[in-house]
Amino acid sequence: MRRLSLCLFALMALPATAHASEDEQLWTTTSATVKLSDHWRLQQEIVARFSNDRNGLYEIESNTLVGYKLDKQVTVWAGYTHDPQYNGGDFTVMEHRAREQVTVDNILKLGPVSVSARMRMEQRWREGIDGTAWRLRPYVKLTMPFKEGGKTALILSHESFIDLNKTNFQRVQGEERMRNLIAITTPLAKNVNAEIGYLHQHGFRPDADDSNDNVASLSLSFSF
Repeated sequence: MRRLSLCLFALMALPATAHASEDEQLWTTTSATVKLSDHWRLQQEIVARFSNDRNGLYEIESNTLVGYKLDKQVTVWAGYTHDPQYNGGDFTVMEHRAREQVTVDNILKLGPVSVSARMRMEQRWREGIDGTAWRLRPYVKLTMPFKEGGKTALILSHESFIDLNKTNFQRVQGEERMRNLIAITTPLAKNVNAEIGYLHQHGFRPDADDSNDNVASLSLSFSF
């Protein structure tokens, strides 16, 4: 348990370098998951992102996914991401993505801490720009309730973005960025959950200074 915590905190500290640009951001997420049957799920998620350096709104990401639950732990998903991007609220480019992923809930239990994981694959296209960009996004999350049997919990997570090829708009082959999150999650009602936390996003840029985004993250999720 202690080793795992130390490893995760080491990963979170790793990208903190002296030569990096800084940005302060706000990300808001609203999601709804509908149980269609014992196996099928439908999920809709909207993420709005705001940046100090980009003068406000810079992205509205809409993710629509259909999932099939194989068992209590494993669900396979596929869907589409509609991702218009902005600068200071003015539209700049439209990105479309196909998304496939496998999620594994409570893959491991370490005392009070449960470990979940996800492997996501994306194919990305931008209107007016040639090329299909392929990207892999491995993700791991640790959840630790504040008291035994409680639903209010501390969350630690890590996600890497690994670009599998280069295009005119995907210019790094290999790990392009990582996201590390520390947050508190708590139920607001029977089917409503809130999460608030701090996310650090580090971008690897071989021909320029790396980027560091300090993000206030607010999420609201519904389940039906």
